[in-house]
Amino acid sequence: MKRADIIVIVCIVAVLAPFFIPATGFYDAFNTATATHPYIMAFFKFAILATFGEMLGLRIRKGVYNEKGFGIAPRAIVWGFLGMAIAMAMVIFKSGVPTFLGSVADALTGNGGHAATYAVVFKSAELTWGKVGIAFAVSVLMNSIFAPVMMTFHKCTDIHIMENGGTVCGLFRPIKMREIFREKINWDVQWNVVFKKTIPLFWFPAHTITFCLPPNLQVLFAAFLGVALGFILAVAGNKKN
Repeated sequence: MKRADIIVIVCIVAVLAPFFIPATGFYDAFNTATATHPYIMAFFKFAILATFGEMLGLRIRKGVYNEKGFGIAPRAIVWGFLGMAIAMAMVIFKSGVPTFLGSVADALTGNGGHAATYAVVFKSAELTWGKVGIAFAVSVLMNSIFAPVMMTFHKCTDIHIMENGGTVCGLFRPIKMREIFREKINWDVQWNVVFKKTIPLFWFPAHTITFCLPPNLQVLFAAFLGVALGFILAVAGNKKN
């Protein structure tokens, strides 16, 4: 274990410890801030945790948490805005999917009112198979429709950051999207690993669990998934054919 690993472990313990010490009131304050300012909190949550996931991926691949051109700061900025987009997508799909399922049920049975029933079941604190089924549907649709676009955009910004020396100023230079799409993205890895494997095998069940949890626990669980997301994309993006 290197000195950098010890420093990282100490930092992780220091950050997580207040959540498990009731006297600090940190857990309640965190939930209050998330409820009051959900998108601002999403920015910082993903900026910190997903970027750390990428740093962890770099540590596993190359033995270091940072290197020249990696660009921790610009990656954190990108992840912050992606975190806001993910928070937005969660609201849209959590509200829209039960309504969609209800409309399908209405059409199949000829009776109305299923949308309201599904919404009640999904929001219930009681864990039932009906809630699990709706949560799974929300996860599948969100990860099938939104996730591929988000992941591809993230890969484009990843390449852009590295090509501009990992600087914050370089992040705001025009992104050569056409060139990156045609020449720089490894579509074999993007399709066969990121889309075909990580989405159905990891994200479908992971977000099913997320949507089954009480709202206050969803925040923390999504935060830990942010680490996994950054880690998986970092490793998959650098996988050799």
